[in-house]
Amino acid sequence: MKIAVASGKGGTGKTTVSLALALTAPGKVSLLDCDVEEPNGDIFLHLENIKEENVFVPVPHVDEQKCIRCGKCSEICQFNAIVFFKTPPMIFKELCHSCGGCSKVCPSSAIIEKDHKIGVVIAGNDKNIEFFQGKMDVGVAMAPPVIKKVLSKINDADFNVIDAPPGTSCSMISAVKDSDYTIIVTEPTPFGFNDMKIAVETVKKLSVDFGIIINKADTDYLETEKYCQDNKIEILMKIPNDVNIAKAYSKGTPLTEAMPEYKTKFVQLWSRINDKMGKK
Repeated sequence: MKIAVASGKGGTGKTTVSLALALTAPGKVSLLDCDVEEPNGDIFLHLENIKEENVFVPVPHVDEQKCIRCGKCSEICQFNAIVFFKTPPMIFKELCHSCGGCSKVCPSSAIIEKDHKIGVVIAGNDKNIEFFQGKMDVGVAMAPPVIKKVLSKINDADFNVIDAPPGTSCSMISAVKDSDYTIIVTEPTPFGFNDMKIAVETVKKLSVDFGIIINKADTDYLETEKYCQDNKIEILMKIPNDVNIAKAYSKGTPLTEAMPEYKTKFVQLWSRINDKMGKK
């Protein structure tokens, strides 16, 4: 089973929920930190057997001796990663989407593809949790290739918890689209409510089952709950705006360890999700 944890915006408590799920999973579990621009899941774990694997994407390289200055490579590139001024083409690796079109249309075979490093995947384990974390190199613009590499590590674990990037861009979609169930973590503020609605519409478009966790729930802002009720969206859990939770987070202590009562709540949440998937 693949459970993605997403959010319409950053700072809602997505990583807190992901860790709580991983630490209470009723079986062998993998935690995949796909928030590759700012990953932090490792801070809360005591990792052993740590390994790193580089992530590469193919980018074009021009052989100036073969290039006939036709400009076809620049014409086909939709992302302006190749610029042509009747001189050997200039390649902007950061803009390249590695589609390979430029090498296909080159009449003189002057363009070949070479590996370009864009990040790393870090692997380790903490007791029964297998952990994988993607981290983009500084200056890299596109997260999906690193996320794809992290997700390739999904194995025969009973449960795979995917900590998705915040927002609803290509990065989030890459992490969520193949999940069996998605938990959207939100906060009861106008900003959080607005971005939660966008996240809801996104997972609906992806045809992924989902539910809502409201974090920092002790406020007078009730629009989030009203929206869920009106649209028959299940609120899976409400986590209060508790200073003790914030203190534990700042010390790198998972919620289920700092406040044991939440271990029971997340075990019950797993049971509800298992029931949903069983009925499906």
